[in-house]
Formats: sequence, structure tokens, C-alpha cells
Amino acid sequence: MSQSKEIAIDLKLVQHLIHSQFPQWAELRLQPVDSAGTDNVIYRLGDDMAVRLPRAEWAIGQVEKEQRWLPKLAPKIPVSMPVPLAKGVPTEDYPWFWSVYRWLDGENATVGQLDSYNQAATVLAHFVNAMQTVDPTDGPAPGSHNSGRGEPLAMRDGAVRDAIASLKEIIDPVVAQAAWELALHAPVWQGQGVWIHGDLHPGNLLIEQGELSAVIDFGTLGVGDPACDLMVAWTFLTSESRGNFRSLLTVDEATWSRARGWALSFGLIAYAYYLDKNPGLAAISRRAIDEVLSEHAKLYA
Repeated sequence: MSQSKEIAIDLKLVQHLIHSQFPQWAELRLQPVDSAGTDNVIYRLGDDMAVRLPRAEWAIGQVEKEQRWLPKLAPKIPVSMPVPLAKGVPTEDYPWFWSVYRWLDGENATVGQLDSYNQAATVLAHFVNAMQTVDPTDGPAPGSHNSGRGEPLAMRDGAVRDAIASLKEIIDPVVAQAAWELALHAPVWQGQGVWIHGDLHPGNLLIEQGELSAVIDFGTLGVGDPACDLMVAWTFLTSESRGNFRSLLTVDEATWSRARGWALSFGLIAYAYYLDKNPGLAAISRRAIDEVLSEHAKLYA
């Protein structure tokens, strides 16, 4: 959400990068991929690969992080996820590192039809459990590289209150503030940080043949509060499947409360920023807000 430098990336540029750095793939078909994401541009290369290039300065650190950690994480995660195949280098025409990944089949969960949210809840629970059991030694702590995902919720307080104020004509600011303060008052995470994806919402999930099939876009990968990844219970799951998701996790009440706060903070901050800029992300974030505030109303009516 930074205002830092962004650059234009088109088919001709990506073709040139492939031709000059990976000539073995130069004859493969290259086509742009629609995405609600704001950090990277994605092109499909042939049938089996994807080219992912940062479009903005704030995203350039993600390349090195994903190149280093995803090959170590992927064999231990029971859900399909991107694996880097090659790393491109800067040129005169394109100033940053970039990646070639294995292509993952499926439709983005923003448009794909899911047959069962309970199936998705099970897959997501297995994903979260597996991530949290991988050794986090030397993993990156929350910071600017991952938009602070996994940091204490209190560090997001100012941004959340600013978002509530800016959205006061669209959402109920009293209810939003009450829900946020409840999460803020939950005991903070005292344990060792765990691996988190950091951005679990439908824009980063794939559906294939009616089932949740993959988790993508690990740009906010880091080591921090496990509550952060549980926000998917509100950003994507339904009320019923949310309960099934929780039942498959070992999670205390404080962590679940912080998770609800993570979903709300994600929703509010993103909705306030993307409302007039990115309809896809605006819709995703508005759903998260609505799910949290609806649940809050039922629990604390």
C-alpha cells in the first residue's frame, strides 16, 4: 500500500527477459494472467510455468525470501504451493530480481466454484498445522517485507482506527471499534513465532474441480503470531465451516480472538485503501469485515 515506485510491465518486456536469460524457454507461449494482487505481475509460460515479476518497489524483497524458503517449506506442506524453478536478474529495462515458478492448475477462489466449504476448511487446517510445525529458525520476523503480518495486533491499532474513521459512512464505526478493541484486549502471543503465510484470503487460494487445491502468493511469508493465518476463517470460510476449521486446530481462546482481530484489521485497512483502486481486493476485504462484525453481533448482542 506504499506510494513507492511502480513500473510498467508488458508482454514485450517479459518476452525479452525470457529470451535473454532463459533461452531454453524462449519459444514457449507467454500470456498475462489476471490477478487481484497488487505486488506482482504474472505471466503464464507454456503449460507448466509462471513468470512472477514485482511491479512495485515494496515487493522486491519477496523474490529473495520466496526463493530461499519456499523450496524448504514445500516438501513439508500437504497442500500444493508455488515452487520457484529459476531466478531472473535485473537488466537495464527491468531493475529487479524476478522468478519463474511451476504453474499450478485451478481457478482463483474469487471466481472458482467450491463444492464444499468443509473440504476447504479441512485443507486449510492441514496447511496451517503443517506450516506451524516447520522449524522457524532463521525465518524472517514480521516487518516491512510482509506488511507486519504476524506482529502484535497493537502495532496495527493506529492504521485500524484510521480506517474505521475513513469508512464511517459505509460501516458502523461503533461496532467495528468494539470488535477491534475486544481483539486488542486478548492476551498477546508469548510463544515462539511460527511460520505464517500472512495473507490467507480467497485471492491467494486456488480451486480445481470444486475443491480447494492450492495456496499461492507467499509474499507476506514470515515467522510470527500463529493467529495471523487463522484469519482465513473469516476472509474465506463460512460460519459453519469456520467451526470445523477451528476443531481441527489446537488453538486457545486468546489466539482465536486475535485471529478475528487479524481478519478485521486486514479487512478494514485493505478496504479503506482499495475501495476506489482495486475492486477485487475491495470485495475480499469487505467480506472479511462483514463476517467479523456479523459474528461479533451474534456473540455480544
